Amino acid sequence: MLRLFSTIRKEYRLLFRDKMGLSLLFLMPVILITVMALIQDAPFKDYQELKFDILTVDNDHGRLARYIREGLAHSGQFRVIDTLDGQALTQERAKELVNKGDYKISIIIPHGATGAIVSNANKITNDLSRRMGLPVTAPVKLHDDSLNVVIYFDPAAKKAFKSAIHQALDNFLTQVETDLLIERIQQQLKAKGAPEQDSLNIQLKAIGLQEQTTAADAGPDVISNSVQHNVPAWSIFAMFFIVIPIAGNMIREREDGSLLRMKLIPGSYLAILAGKMLFFVSICVVQFYLMMLVGVYLLPLLGLPRLEMGSLYLPTFVIATCIGLAATAYGILIGTVFKTPNQALNFGAISIVILSAIGGIWIPLEVMPRHMQTIGHLSPLSWGLDAINNIYLRHGGMGSVWKQVGLLLAFAGALLGIAAWAEKRRIN
Repeated sequence: MLRLFSTIRKEYRLLFRDKMGLSLLFLMPVILITVMALIQDAPFKDYQELKFDILTVDNDHGRLARYIREGLAHSGQFRVIDTLDGQALTQERAKELVNKGDYKISIIIPHGATGAIVSNANKITNDLSRRMGLPVTAPVKLHDDSLNVVIYFDPAAKKAFKSAIHQALDNFLTQVETDLLIERIQQQLKAKGAPEQDSLNIQLKAIGLQEQTTAADAGPDVISNSVQHNVPAWSIFAMFFIVIPIAGNMIREREDGSLLRMKLIPGSYLAILAGKMLFFVSICVVQFYLMMLVGVYLLPLLGLPRLEMGSLYLPTFVIATCIGLAATAYGILIGTVFKTPNQALNFGAISIVILSAIGGIWIPLEVMPRHMQTIGHLSPLSWGLDAINNIYLRHGGMGSVWKQVGLLLAFAGALLGIAAWAEKRRIN
């Protein structure tokens, strides 16, 4: 026990002797999380959450254009602009404004669009009426006109943005054409002699679409956003940076002889290792909860969403401790294997950046190529982040994180085993 307490006391003195270093250990992660959450807030927003100015040019002056304008305005995703400076927009001006990047998107409704849709609806209605033995009365165009609603995008617009807007407009045009077809069918049935008071309320949406939470427990429905990703992710990243002071302390211990003096105290070397682990794991856990407080209290003051930590506190503490164990063990291995501070600090810092990049800290693993996802799941930072997401977003308990707990403990045990073997070889 003397070795254990002596090690904790020694680590405490070493760390607290460098007040600036201690301050940076806690302050820099706070700045890192705040900056990254602010920077990555926009990319994490779905295009459906944003509102766009959309230039509309109506060359049709029919029902289709009116339906489209009303529908776009009603969707809440678009602000419809059809006049600028008191003048109606023309196709040439809309194209010019979008090309200059003043606006992101413009749609041009061609002349005759309403007539083309009505003619197509009449053609379908006539075909159905003929098959049902009803008189065919609706007029149709003799020649099909090939008409397209033209869309202009800002040349700098991203492909994902174009796809999202394309899908939204395509769904809306389909809805308008369906409404016109139903209207024609209603008129045809009325013409057959249906009572005037018969509203013929035809609704195609027999099957709707409803989103429900997948959590078995009735926990709050937490939306994954920049804060829910960045705060846990960069907290884990900051915890792993504990390797820098650990490795630096271990190399200094060897150089100034304090490790030798610790070993002269009767007892096992395991007590020295345990003392070091206890001290630095405690620092990691304190660091983790400090970062969570930043997400809960500081980031909402900067206009970002509030971090939702759920109500499962024990699994969160367990996984934070396991991440701290893995990070501390990694630091001990680096401090044992490398001989100089330059070797240890360079390798430690760069390797953590690499592990974080492939482990989904910078960007979520889901958006990486498949082969990178496979590699990313080998990173201990990925295991920690998966476990935190299971608790915060999926409302899972200990049963949902046991795999990550096992992996982190096995990782820590393996690194400590390698460190012990390397230390034994050094002594021999």
